[in-house]
Amino acid sequence: MHEIRIPRLGWSMEQGTFVRWLKQHGDQVKKGDALFELEGDKNVQEIESVEVGQLNIPADSPKPGTTVDVGTLLAYLVEAGESLPLTEIQSSVEKPQEKTPKNAGPAARRLAAEMGIALEEITGTGRSGLITKEDVSVAASLLTAPNKTEVSNAIIELKKSAIATPRAKKVAREHRIEWQNLIGTGRDGRIREADILNAIQAQSANTITASVAPVGQKLSPRRRAIADRLRRSQELTVPVTLHSQVDVTELVALRNRLKKATPTNVPAFTDMIAALLPWVFKRHPQMSVVWGQGHTELIQIAHSEIHIGIAVDTPDGLLVPVVRHVAGKPLSQISHESRQLIDQARTGQLPGEAMRGGSFTITNLGSFGIDGFTPVINLPEIAILGLGAIRKEPVFLDDGTIAARPRMTLSLTFDHAAVDGAPAASFLKDIAAAMADPAAFILNSGNE
Repeated sequence: MHEIRIPRLGWSMEQGTFVRWLKQHGDQVKKGDALFELEGDKNVQEIESVEVGQLNIPADSPKPGTTVDVGTLLAYLVEAGESLPLTEIQSSVEKPQEKTPKNAGPAARRLAAEMGIALEEITGTGRSGLITKEDVSVAASLLTAPNKTEVSNAIIELKKSAIATPRAKKVAREHRIEWQNLIGTGRDGRIREADILNAIQAQSANTITASVAPVGQKLSPRRRAIADRLRRSQELTVPVTLHSQVDVTELVALRNRLKKATPTNVPAFTDMIAALLPWVFKRHPQMSVVWGQGHTELIQIAHSEIHIGIAVDTPDGLLVPVVRHVAGKPLSQISHESRQLIDQARTGQLPGEAMRGGSFTITNLGSFGIDGFTPVINLPEIAILGLGAIRKEPVFLDDGTIAARPRMTLSLTFDHAAVDGAPAASFLKDIAAAMADPAAFILNSGNE
């Protein structure tokens, strides 16, 4: 008998969404058969069987669309004559949350214990929802009063006993705050100016909250995975962004020539820059590294193993498919492969493996009219290059004349913990130089 559990699709994956079974209860399963679909690490994958046997799906197995932890037991593969274990599947799906202990002062806790009142049933009126002794007294009155009249009288008596400092009363009058309704934080419940100011702030917050309709939108597992990766990048890196403008007259002219020559396979600007990057990495090996598993060491990437990620905007969020071995491929092949990967990403068919192992990422916001921006590093990489819009701008030529030339802003975000500013700036300078005279680099790509 073999257990079928939720696998870890990526090194940072902790949860996924069980999409559906691809085999039915009682089906005979062979090695390599697709068992079920799992959504995690920004994509949906078919999970194949590594064993043989008859599929037995218990009644309490997670249902399609359920969020599950890595390692959750789904089903069994059994052979003839085998029986299932007596223990039920313990799914970690949507565990009930334990009640958070209420925040109450020592005096309030003692009084609640003496009167046998549960703190969970009391709403605190003190600072940050603190349950005060007076809150416990009011709760006791509500529980013991036989009718509404006695409850009202108990609350009125509590208000009458309230004491406020002159300064607190003055601020309360100015802001039309009924200080008698507040619970003081001073000695013997005295209401201080700070209590009035807190009440004013709470009143403003309530007004803002009431005027804004709650969205109530839950993040999908894929969106959560993207958010987790972005937060992890900010936590583990020291990001610094450098901006540089480059004249792309020759780059645009080269693309136009290629467009006329092969109108069915026109390379994007990201493809062209991906093709020239291996030449730049040759001059800057300190930029051709990635972080190791524990984020404590840098791993050098062989020139033949340079893989370039292309950031793609999809209906499910930002995905980064990876074009592999760019140093050994001509521009036409890089363009063909990137187009296939982008189509898969936008149709939800991109396998998780196609987003792993990148050495460096290119992201392009130029089509949105954005010039410079701050890209977020795609761990475990140490840098990412952002491409801005191409705009015609007046430029002084060498002979002193002015001409309109297409220019682009490059935005390089690098991890200062991995490389210093000077090497990163030199790297960006050489990228700009290669883009300004791209033919020698791009037309010879694939001949390294």
